[in-house]
Amino acid sequence: MKAPSKIQIAVWLFGLAGAALFTFLLIHQGAAQVGKAFAAAGWAIVVVVAYHFAVPLFLDALAWWVLFPRSDRLPLRKLFWMRWIGESVSTLVPSAAVGGDIVRARLAAINGAPVPVAAGSVLVDLTLGVFTQAVFTVLGLVLLVDVTGQRDLVRPTLVGTLIGVACVAGFYFVQRRGMFRFLALFVTRVANSPEWQSLVQSGETLDRTIRTLYARRRAVMMCCLWTIISLVAGSGEIWIALYALNLHATFVNALVLQSTVLTIRAAAFAVPGGLGVQEGGYLFVGNLLGIPGDAALALSLIARVRELALGIPGLISWQLIEARLLWRVRLAAMVR
Repeated sequence: MKAPSKIQIAVWLFGLAGAALFTFLLIHQGAAQVGKAFAAAGWAIVVVVAYHFAVPLFLDALAWWVLFPRSDRLPLRKLFWMRWIGESVSTLVPSAAVGGDIVRARLAAINGAPVPVAAGSVLVDLTLGVFTQAVFTVLGLVLLVDVTGQRDLVRPTLVGTLIGVACVAGFYFVQRRGMFRFLALFVTRVANSPEWQSLVQSGETLDRTIRTLYARRRAVMMCCLWTIISLVAGSGEIWIALYALNLHATFVNALVLQSTVLTIRAAAFAVPGGLGVQEGGYLFVGNLLGIPGDAALALSLIARVRELALGIPGLISWQLIEARLLWRVRLAAMVR
């Protein structure tokens, strides 16, 4: 069996496991009660969709935008559009969380950014985002302990966060050491063909670009700042849902839910869309905050509707772009 087939089987297995967990939680909490709680949100669902598009998504695009050197910087409105498509792919396409990052790097290159800058800016943005989310996780944990007095989660959460930070620190180190040149050399030697030699030069160029991006300290700091602002501001959509459901609508509760659920979903990145895992996170943390199970599941469903409402148009836009590019290639081939 070929490796891609094994990967596809793994994705399907994780997806089926997530769907089974989602179904179990829905039945356990009572589908009718969850549906009733979800329907009670009413107008808030539209507000949540609009808020996410206008605030967190825009701030994420701004965090990416500041990483571009001025000479290669694309307009913010274009990067906002690419970020939207990238998030749509990461959320709805079973390609783990990195699929959307690959797509937005490709879109940036198509729209005029040099390929090394497009790929390097996404890679640096992704690395800094994991570091920033670790800080956000610790903030949510501190607030959770303060609000609930529960300390059982402190050790496992901190250990998991430290392991994640150590892994990303290692990834940062190999980026600075020139990982892409090393990979290109390895592929060239395995292929044993001079035709692959240009791959080494491309790897060196990308490594040099990444080191240049990291050397821009102010841009790196601003990227981290806008990312943490986006994470905190993202709690606003949970607060809107809590308010609409007449629950404990405090911003602290919303921030705790946002931080914990994002951490749980990131840890279970292999599950497409975090299906079932996200719902379990809302139930677990909601129980600690005194939120009934059916209402906690309704909160997760509101987030799912937001993902679909923004993600489906994003995927359609992406497919239209790819179709247009393919059509241009075919027309050029026909002319020849």
